[in-house]
Amino acid sequence: MTSPRAAVIRTEGLTKRFGSITAVDGIDLDVREGDVYGFLGANGSGKTTTVRMLLSLVLATSGRIELLGEEMPAAAGRVLRRVGALVEGPAAYPHLSGRSNLATFDAMAADGDRATRRGRVADALERVGLASVDGRPVRAYSLGMRQRLGLAGALLRRPTLLVLDEPTNGLDPQGIQEVRELLLDLNRSGTTIFLSSHLLAEVEQLCTRVGVLDRGRLVLQAELEELRRPTGRVEVHTPDVDAVRRLLDGVVEEHDAERLLVRDPDPAALNARLVQAGIRVTRIGAERRTLEQVVLAASSQSADRFGGRP
Repeated sequence: MTSPRAAVIRTEGLTKRFGSITAVDGIDLDVREGDVYGFLGANGSGKTTTVRMLLSLVLATSGRIELLGEEMPAAAGRVLRRVGALVEGPAAYPHLSGRSNLATFDAMAADGDRATRRGRVADALERVGLASVDGRPVRAYSLGMRQRLGLAGALLRRPTLLVLDEPTNGLDPQGIQEVRELLLDLNRSGTTIFLSSHLLAEVEQLCTRVGVLDRGRLVLQAELEELRRPTGRVEVHTPDVDAVRRLLDGVVEEHDAERLLVRDPDPAALNARLVQAGIRVTRIGAERRTLEQVVLAASSQSADRFGGRP
């Protein structure tokens, strides 16, 4: 029997108000050891405010936060040494080179070891593809290079937990793929990753678990594999739509000019029945919802439940 994984991030009723505006509304996050957790939501949904509260950059109005098993912000001095973070874009001294910036950040850390600093900086730059960077000041970097440098800063301390807010912002497709592979490698080596993003396709390729924030409320939290399970319907592509509807009267739930959704648990048996009836089938398979469909459905249900409150 597999033992339960330790909680890495846990919140209870986490709420943040700015005057009369409720930016985050009573959310209960549950991130476990080994997760690659995708924290999803539209711009303005409260994702960055939540991340800032987790890292004690802003204080919650109410609710509780535990990071790595300790109460925050009381334990921030101990806990944040084990956390790497990239929030709201990379911070840097624009007149210094990327290498000098990382060395400066490392020197500012309470437990920074000067004797091994050069090696840590070189390793972090190597991991994000900036090993060959020259001595140009950061102000001459592209947005993608700045983003890579910010990620290198988050990796300096070899973190147990990595908290990232839109880490692929400004990267080209190759850069996005490289960052994805880096994060998966880090996760395989034991780092838990909490990734805030609005890029659903990227999260779908990377994450094992997702939470969806809508208007400050956590409207969905589940394993991605669970969300992508077959729905119990079969997707049939055929030029003979009307013939399928006649044959399967009562179990065709949706259709258009060349596609039908049929309530049937066995795609293979359904395919055999259609072919035996002389119906041309161009493609058939179990229906699985995309992450985009899941998020849109959860957000729509949230709007209906709460009257579309902005």
